[in-house]
Amino acid sequence: VYRILREKPDARILLTTFSEPLARSLRRKLAILCGDESAMPERVVIRSFDEIASDLLALITGREPRIAGPDQIRSMLEKSAEEAGIHEVTPQFLNSEWMHVIDAWQLESAAAYAEVPRMGRKNRLGSRQRERLWSVFDLTRRRLRTSGFMTAAGVFAAVAAHYRDRTDKPFTHIVVDEAQDLGVVELRFLSSIAPSNPDALFFAGDLGQRIFQQPFSWKGLGVDVRGRSATLRVNYRTSHQIRRAADRLLPEAMRDVDGEEQVRTGTVSVFEGLDPIIAIEKDEAAEIAFATRALQEALADGFRPSEIGIFVRSQDQLARARAAAAAAGLAIRSFVDRANDNEEAALLGVMHLAKGLEFRLVLLMACDEGVLPLASRISDVADDFELDNVVATERQLLYVAATRARDRLVITAVAPGSEFIDDLANA
Repeated sequence: VYRILREKPDARILLTTFSEPLARSLRRKLAILCGDESAMPERVVIRSFDEIASDLLALITGREPRIAGPDQIRSMLEKSAEEAGIHEVTPQFLNSEWMHVIDAWQLESAAAYAEVPRMGRKNRLGSRQRERLWSVFDLTRRRLRTSGFMTAAGVFAAVAAHYRDRTDKPFTHIVVDEAQDLGVVELRFLSSIAPSNPDALFFAGDLGQRIFQQPFSWKGLGVDVRGRSATLRVNYRTSHQIRRAADRLLPEAMRDVDGEEQVRTGTVSVFEGLDPIIAIEKDEAAEIAFATRALQEALADGFRPSEIGIFVRSQDQLARARAAAAAAGLAIRSFVDRANDNEEAALLGVMHLAKGLEFRLVLLMACDEGVLPLASRISDVADDFELDNVVATERQLLYVAATRARDRLVITAVAPGSEFIDDLANA
């Protein structure tokens, strides 16, 4: 982004990433990089994927979109299945098929459903099965329209449809961070709002940090990065010891649907540090006590509260993390405390929102059996492929959280602990 700003005085740039906390972090870092050239950042819009799509749709329509939540969608699917008399598939399957196929590809007809690639889906569907199931999904689409709601994917699709054939695009350059978590509609959206000039789109990502989207072909959507990509192998953030341990959570090589391969061997860290500390305690009280001592030791060693990140898998485990911070006398802030980004307090939240951030000390608590991987995600899977994908993304989530640590990584759990901990701990 800085290079484009320097070389192209008329550039209008979108720098986008997967979450608002990460967008705020990028905004601060760009301001530091620009330094005295303070007017430069004014030509850059820095927003999350969802936010920039909603912003552009509001400009197009004059109103903010109303987004249906997951529970609303589930309820609509169940009512539609009952109305259509479809009882041969489970609610989990309908929800999964809606999320990963119907809504992800923004299908609008039975004919489109019959032709869409159901990549990796183990439940094979014949043409008659798809035709019957389409009645459920079509009823759900009508319910959404009647109630005045859209899905998040629908917002991306609406903006893409508006800009696709226009020559007047809102940006001259688009830089995408965390590109591995783009879905079909997000990639179509970014392609539609970017001009057709060379190098108008730039993607940075890591297949090992994919925690949201199922894989799909970028080339099939007209975005072909084959032969135009490079792998960065010098790690400036994480010590050799932490990176080496975290890398054991992932395979040595990962390949995307288009055949692009990322090989993790050969990566080096520029500094040494302590080995990660892993504690599996008998109960929550013992775990909280261990975590408290780890935080107190860090503060005694000169770590500032703002250099500490405390993360758990989901909101259900936040109370344990808060208890450890309170016992250590450590002030905390959350991802929603926008006004307190610079406050001298530790950041506490769920692992998903830690992406892209960095801390001298990262404390990962409640890495329990049934939490990593999350039991509720496992129970919602529709087939073996989706189960494999859920387990893989849960493993990659732990990798993401662990690699937020620069100098010190502490992982705690209640016995027997997550199945992933053995991989992380064993050389």
